[in-house]
Amino acid sequence: MCDFSDMAMQLDTHRAESPYDRGDRLPTKFVWRDPSSIPARPWVYGRHLIRKQVSVTVAPGGVGKSSLTICEGLAMASERQLLGDWTAKGLKVWIYNLEDPRDELDRRIIAAMQHHRVSPDEIAGRLYVDTGRERSLSTAIQTREGVQIIKPELDALAMEIEARKIDVLMIDPFVSSHQTSENDNCAIDLVAKEWARLADRCNCAIELVHHTRKTNGEEATTESGRGASALLAAARSGRVLNKMSNQKKGEAGVLTDPATYFAITRDKANLAPVGEREWRRMASVPLANGDNVGVVEVWKWPDTFDGVSVDDLLKVQQALEGKGRRYSDQAGNDWAGVTVAEVLGLDSTADRKRIKKMVEEWLKSGALTKVKLRDAKRTERPCLEVGEWATV
Repeated sequence: MCDFSDMAMQLDTHRAESPYDRGDRLPTKFVWRDPSSIPARPWVYGRHLIRKQVSVTVAPGGVGKSSLTICEGLAMASERQLLGDWTAKGLKVWIYNLEDPRDELDRRIIAAMQHHRVSPDEIAGRLYVDTGRERSLSTAIQTREGVQIIKPELDALAMEIEARKIDVLMIDPFVSSHQTSENDNCAIDLVAKEWARLADRCNCAIELVHHTRKTNGEEATTESGRGASALLAAARSGRVLNKMSNQKKGEAGVLTDPATYFAITRDKANLAPVGEREWRRMASVPLANGDNVGVVEVWKWPDTFDGVSVDDLLKVQQALEGKGRRYSDQAGNDWAGVTVAEVLGLDSTADRKRIKKMVEEWLKSGALTKVKLRDAKRTERPCLEVGEWATV
């Protein structure tokens, strides 16, 4: 619950700017407009970043949120859909990372440029990068008298945004941009709304990158953001990143790949439909100095039958015909899936779930059929036989 006495100083700060003091806050009669005459919403990147608004990205540590924002910044500055998301033309982007030193930022940006083949000329004069190690940022402090917005700090940001005509400002992480209690809803509400005012004042989109609290192994949502919920409430778009579990990696057939895979879910979208889950992979990119750097790239969940043709199905049927292979994947080497794996060049262990899905689809289509056959002990077991032969 808010302590309004603690907000007195904040209210005094804005009293001179209050429209109520000017006496111009009067009821305005609604006038219908032709819908075609209303400007479209000013999206600048996908359906996540929009002018005059704050967007939030929430993720646990080590998933790849900083690498993601770097690649998205490069996409906007280069006018290229590096990760498949639409981007407006002619954008200038300011990445303000408040944790990493400049050398680390240079490694990540140059590795991303190298991996996605972005030339320096494509982003010349359109990408700005700063670090909190060189110039710290604090938009608010919390004292005994309450929360105080550091107006000179925000004015300085506004001056730089307007002077360089910045279209997108990325703050990573949000927690390092203020010195208030992150669990205080009133404090975070004031801070978040100052960022929204800055976006409106400078006609730019602002991205705030935020950590999740501990989820104890549960998949995070945007509501899993650490501290007060007021930050998400002030945003017009929110998305969450989740690392792919080993179970999911097994289902996708990438269990043996040491790379990190993560999903992006846009589950708070006030101005657009909630988006479907998208997947990304962290590729390891070697630099000439001997470092290996993680770079985000697009990754799509494989279709069950990717790379499998009708001719492959025919070969599977020929290999299974008359062999009495078992339907259950608990049957060891007698499982029909072992034969499927051998024919298709798959791993019957790593690709087990994919193979099981194939078998079920072939059963539904009639390409395979389930029969009961007796084993050596005269016990009936479900087995697979050829149903309708594939026609090549």
